[in-house]
Amino acid sequence: MRPLRTWVDRLIGLSTALGIIGIFAEVGIILVDVIGRALGSPLFGSQDMITMIMVIVVFGGMALCDRLGGHIGVDLIEHKLSPGMNRAIDIFSALLGAGIFVLMAYAIWESAKLSQMLNLSTNLLRWPKAWFQWALCGFALLAAAGMLLRAIEMAIFRLDVRRDQRR
Repeated sequence: MRPLRTWVDRLIGLSTALGIIGIFAEVGIILVDVIGRALGSPLFGSQDMITMIMVIVVFGGMALCDRLGGHIGVDLIEHKLSPGMNRAIDIFSALLGAGIFVLMAYAIWESAKLSQMLNLSTNLLRWPKAWFQWALCGFALLAAAGMLLRAIEMAIFRLDVRRDQRR
């Protein structure tokens, strides 16, 4: 199980790095566009670039957010439940999240096939939308894999990587 966790963590690191690169690109594009607008010559296609790169920024960090326990959690009754019940709820939540991300990836995959068939692209730069949909599909599947692995680790080894960093 440890080699699998290592590979998933490496893929999470890669997706996070892509998200970070996307943030720097977003800031650079916005900076150039704002300065260009002030000088009367805005950056052509900046809205296309910002919109498509935002997919990478948001979903590139989604798996890391789950890995670190950054998703919203409501713990109104957690202190009243037994540790076993809390663990069961955590396992169920991880499995539910994995299922949601798999369904999301499937829907996005189908949408990407449609985008490719219709040759859909961004408005100004004519970037193929399918490329970004495939990236989003990959990020969603990675988030699902991380959640599924976390559920397995909690169920079998009683290890929650969000709280216990010992591996």
